[in-house]
Amino acid sequence: MHQAFGGIDFGTSNSTVGVIRNGQARLVALEGEQPTLPSAVFFNFEDGHTYFGRRAIADYTDAIEGRLMRSLKSVLGSSLAHEKTRIKARQIGFIDIVGMFVGHLKKRLEEDAGAPVENVVLGRPVQFVDDDVEADAKAQSELEKAARAQGFKHIAFQFEPIAAALDYEQDVKREELALIVDMGGGTSDFSIVRVSPQRARSRDRKDDILANRGIHIGGTDFDRLLSIAHVMPKLGYLTSTKDGKRNLPASYFIDLATWQRINLVYTAKAMTHLRQIRFEAVRADLVDRFIHIVEHRYGHALAGLVERAKIALTDQASADVTVALPGAHFAAEITRTGLEETIAAEIKRVSATVRQTIADAGITASAITAVFLTGGSTAIPLARREILSLVPQAAVIEGDMFGSVGLGLALDAQRKFA
Repeated sequence: MHQAFGGIDFGTSNSTVGVIRNGQARLVALEGEQPTLPSAVFFNFEDGHTYFGRRAIADYTDAIEGRLMRSLKSVLGSSLAHEKTRIKARQIGFIDIVGMFVGHLKKRLEEDAGAPVENVVLGRPVQFVDDDVEADAKAQSELEKAARAQGFKHIAFQFEPIAAALDYEQDVKREELALIVDMGGGTSDFSIVRVSPQRARSRDRKDDILANRGIHIGGTDFDRLLSIAHVMPKLGYLTSTKDGKRNLPASYFIDLATWQRINLVYTAKAMTHLRQIRFEAVRADLVDRFIHIVEHRYGHALAGLVERAKIALTDQASADVTVALPGAHFAAEITRTGLEETIAAEIKRVSATVRQTIADAGITASAITAVFLTGGSTAIPLARREILSLVPQAAVIEGDMFGSVGLGLALDAQRKFA
């Protein structure tokens, strides 16, 4: 009897777990009937429990006393990876918190399997860290260590866009030369892959993968840029000191706009410095708003409002970020044009990475017959336009926006462990 196995797509914003049941890849229900789980951990100080996903975010937004952690994948390979954060009286390492989240996914996988699961394929971006081979290897090692600490014994890795290609290949009717586009919360990854019904039966696909490239740009970067450009000025960003000699320090505004750094503004040291900044500010009223947001631990909720505005701008011409806290009442309107202007430079870098991927494959763009889109950031109109303009002749296939990678990882796990 074969041991149970699965595939885990630990994402920056959302995660999925894939399995093979009755010969078909499917996603495990991770929260109620939902196959996706927001990559969030909440340490509830009131009942002493740790919660994950939507429950974690709900507890935080309901003002339950505790600590919310999001975008944990972003710490892998970074200087934060081996730092610790205070959770009440305890100091807990960020990698240990990553392990807690992976352990929760493992628990759901085992509940679905009805047996312990020691074999897993973990998804990984083409590059955890841009242009740093050592840090990239370190990031994979950190994720493997976190997974092994949760009881996985046999761990393999697969590039996320290759996993998406395996999912796409289940439905192809003839050979295609496909550009796989996986734009998620933390990274944008691209692969050029030959797919066909015949190739799908092969265990070794090495020769079918013509090129892989990735860049550390994703949805959370767009959130950060939107917040800095359109929301942080409402809190004092880019305003000057009373003497007019300089602007207020940017670091706290950037931290508040960056998912994985928000908790840094909640420290006593940060609050002391913010009060000093307020004293120096020509617009002390705006800094007061910032201080009230920190006092109410509203940073993640504010980031969530920015994220929702970004998503709304997929279909709308404008969206508002409205805050109504005691001492912090304001609204920031963001237009579709404003979004596109704010992220234009990052999208140009994404487009350049796609062009380089095509060049790496040793083909011309006109040879690509299909583009497979997955990942939430592929819904951003500017991103779609830029990428699809590079291969206008190719058929466009919409994958499961949040599930294709998890499904493909399950298929890869079947090849490796069945």
